[in-house]
Amino acid sequence: MATRIRLKRIGAHKAPFYRLVVSDSRSPRDGRFIEEIGYYNPLTQPATVKIDEEAALKWLQTGAQASDTVRSLFSKAGIMTKLHELKQQK
Repeated sequence: MATRIRLKRIGAHKAPFYRLVVSDSRSPRDGRFIEEIGYYNPLTQPATVKIDEEAALKWLQTGAQASDTVRSLFSKAGIMTKLHELKQQK
């Protein structure tokens, strides 16, 4: 099963709010998911991002692919740097 870490859109019309979820790559954007690992609110100044780092690293190490936007959020949070360091230690 190919897993993706991506955004699931919730919230009202013109008021987006996203949850970071791990899901099967074949499932729809707002469909079934395996685990919720955080959320992202782009409407606040600055944007609110909360990510469970341990869960994100666990999924990335087991082969889950992050979408482009999620990869950007992970980079800003320093998760991609930690993943790179963990891979260098092995």
